[in-house]
Amino acid sequence: MRELLTKRDIQLTKSLGQNFLHDGNQLRRIVNAAELKPADRALEIGPGLGPLTELLVAEAGEVLAIEKDGRLVSFLREQFAGRANFTLLHDDALEYLRRKEHDWQDWKLVANLPYSVASPILVELAMSPRRPERMVTTLQLEVAQRLMARADDDDYGILTLLVQLDYAPKEWFKIPAGCFFPSPDVDSACVVLTRRPEPFLREDQRPMFVRIVKRAFSQRRKMMLKLLKQEWPVEKLTAAFAELGISTMERAEKLGLEQFTALTKILHP
Repeated sequence: MRELLTKRDIQLTKSLGQNFLHDGNQLRRIVNAAELKPADRALEIGPGLGPLTELLVAEAGEVLAIEKDGRLVSFLREQFAGRANFTLLHDDALEYLRRKEHDWQDWKLVANLPYSVASPILVELAMSPRRPERMVTTLQLEVAQRLMARADDDDYGILTLLVQLDYAPKEWFKIPAGCFFPSPDVDSACVVLTRRPEPFLREDQRPMFVRIVKRAFSQRRKMMLKLLKQEWPVEKLTAAFAELGISTMERAEKLGLEQFTALTKILHP
């Protein structure tokens, strides 16, 4: 990778989170976790120099890659010219996802996400009405721990709930810094998230869920009831807490996903 970048006079940009995974064993491990079949459609965000792309094109029926860096786009177009099942977009992935509603229901996200935008990209896809059936993604270890967390874990919070609302954490594994070029300053991990067969909430209830979760975790050490009463009548909240068996002294980090969704259904008009 170093030689290739030097040859093309490409200086990697730290602001774009450009740490390219090059270890063949880890790349194959990621593709295996995706359980790709010939009929599958794979979405890759931030393909870089294409080592993961190469495996995806070989395994999936269709691959869509989104790359922001124009210098890398030129290289990828040369590298994968003639591959009938490969499409490359030169775009900002987060802006692309937000620009209009896309149907990802039959897709699998398989990507080494740029660390600077990994969390918002995952939330954007997870909260989409037509979300991918599986997300296998490499990101910072601390973000991976939030995605896999349970109630009362130190890493449990807003990101956990917004993603786990529709995705069950299946597995995760650490990837050493030496498997990337350049080596990142943080530890990394790959997480595997599978779409839940039945949603916990209807689409019209989701904005309420997001409001509740964000307000409840706005000050982690405060009692959840005190935070929520800034937006909802205390009488209604007290009755809802009693119905669900939640103490009025409880903090948000103690409540599980099922309790948050049940509270959403009660408070939703």
